[in-house]
Amino acid sequence: MAEWVFRRARISDAAGIQELINGFAGRDLMLARPLVEIYESIRDFHVCLDDGAAVGCCAMHVSWEDLGEVRSLAVDKAHQRRGIGRRLVEACVADAVEVGLKRLFVLTYIPGFFTRMGFEPIHKDELPHKVWADCVRCPKFPHCEEEAMIRTIG
Repeated sequence: MAEWVFRRARISDAAGIQELINGFAGRDLMLARPLVEIYESIRDFHVCLDDGAAVGCCAMHVSWEDLGEVRSLAVDKAHQRRGIGRRLVEACVADAVEVGLKRLFVLTYIPGFFTRMGFEPIHKDELPHKVWADCVRCPKFPHCEEEAMIRTIG
């Protein structure tokens, strides 16, 4: 089995994170992220490295007093279905617990994965309006087919 390194992201990981995210964005599976935005939110990210290269990333972003978002989950195609995504989401859940959040949500095209991670479907209208800050930049807004899901953690 591969010897992957899982850790918090560092500034030196930003370009690799962007490459992963924008690869999925190029296939309309998530929002593209400019490099400046990744630098600004680098503390939100966890990465999985294989031989020093980022092959997976995920971020936990605080959205409100008791609510956070799991976002930008991306795993390189050659590394998928090997538990990397699960470990990255678990790291984000641990971050949410550490800062005192009670709930985490995700907007996703892969609800089955997040169901296995303890998330449940929720209607998008149940989320605070603040969470739509990224959505209004999306060319699919307001006709997005991502599913909203939530997990109680505290």
